[in-house]
Amino acid sequence: MTVGISPAQLPQPSATRRDAASSTSFSMRVSSKAHYGLRMMTEFARAYGKGPLSIAEVARVEHLPLAYLEQLAAQLRRAALVESTRGVHGGYALTRPPEQISVLEVIHSVEGEVSPVECVSSEYVSGACAREGDCASRGLWQRLKESIDAVLRQTTLAELLHDQSLLAAMAPADAHPQTADA
Repeated sequence: MTVGISPAQLPQPSATRRDAASSTSFSMRVSSKAHYGLRMMTEFARAYGKGPLSIAEVARVEHLPLAYLEQLAAQLRRAALVESTRGVHGGYALTRPPEQISVLEVIHSVEGEVSPVECVSSEYVSGACAREGDCASRGLWQRLKESIDAVLRQTTLAELLHDQSLLAAMAPADAHPQTADA
């Protein structure tokens, strides 16, 4: 997964620095593929040990397109993160406990490597960039990539569910904040 800024976000040559700063923003975003794949995997983690979960149920609970989830499930199955069971009570289940599946594995399975810029990806061919030897920011992007990978590698599906449970306990969905007028 390559993350970066879109061409529309780059300052125009005629724009002043102040205009460029106020009209553009730097945005590093996760693809819908990675986001939806992770959401699906958290549902499989929630159902772990209770039997297979249908993708239709995941689509219903997460409000995601069924056809898209089917494509992602095939990728996750090929990566041996989930297994499928056919039949009336079929569906998908994690191949390992949620504590043993990292977010990085999920992202790599559906999206590929996380790389903020092309020159720090494992597929980068040395010398492909004319500025390679003169680039002052490449070290920054490499450290960022390593940091992102470390966080994703150290975070498991079980931790995501645990964090979600803590948030729900602290701020229940049915609680309504008091207004100053009340």
